[in-house]
Amino acid sequence: MGKIKVTRCEIEGLCVVEPTVFGDDRGYFVETYNYNDFKAEGLDMLFVQDNQSMSVKGVLRGLHYQKQFPQGKLVRVVSGKVFDVAVDLRTGSETYGKWFGVELSGENKKMFYIPEGFAHGFVVLSDEAVFAYKCTDFYHPGDEGGIIWNDPEIGVEWPIPEDMKLIMSDKDVKWGGLKDAFKF
Repeated sequence: MGKIKVTRCEIEGLCVVEPTVFGDDRGYFVETYNYNDFKAEGLDMLFVQDNQSMSVKGVLRGLHYQKQFPQGKLVRVVSGKVFDVAVDLRTGSETYGKWFGVELSGENKKMFYIPEGFAHGFVVLSDEAVFAYKCTDFYHPGDEGGIIWNDPEIGVEWPIPEDMKLIMSDKDVKWGGLKDAFKF
């Protein structure tokens, strides 16, 4: 029914996906995933798990990855607004250690595809945000790794206002830098 517009990012494998939105005075309809549309754009992956979280303003989750069971993720925001980031951890990649970020919101309905071999995270910019994502592998407790969100070697330019108080999990404030990260 719907078609998608796929914009390939400067880091190979990362894609911003914009679905067709059908709107009228009643509201809107959007097809958030259609295997055939994605496959036609060269995005032929199998998703095995869907997740959803709600976070309040200032929550920063990430930068996360799984080591032995890496996950590709198709992420989107149902309501609210986040700045979403992926960091390339693929050994031999010309863009190893580089990052790409995109604003995702319930309003713009953009999605972000992050393949296996990347660390991923986001910060909530609205009062709250509902974040949903599809994964190409299951979550495996004990297999997770991470990179500290503000590693100067990576230099993510998070759009965090000076007056925003960040809220992070205990593990997210203890991750090491890129030099300590798992290499895919």
